[in-house]
Amino acid sequence: MAALSVLVVVQVYTFVLLARVIIEMIQSFSRQWRPSKAFSVIAEPLFVVTDPPVKLLRRLIPPVRLGGVALDVSVLVLFFILQIVLRILVSVLAG
Repeated sequence: MAALSVLVVVQVYTFVLLARVIIEMIQSFSRQWRPSKAFSVIAEPLFVVTDPPVKLLRRLIPPVRLGGVALDVSVLVLFFILQIVLRILVSVLAG
């Protein structure tokens, strides 16, 4: 039962992380876009929840340099970690 609860939490967290990635992509591709106040109220908790592990990984993993561009892979690494945790939990639940 505990493994099932953790599985649900990790899945929800993965969706929250994906929502954060989408918001960050919108911001990076559309520089003039400014979110409405209602959107900010919805988006703020997404960043509050996902910031601690992302910031930790940013300290541990340097950005990947591609010419004159630095690519931050911390969110991608966190996503892969969550996928591994999900696979482990599914195998534990399957017995």
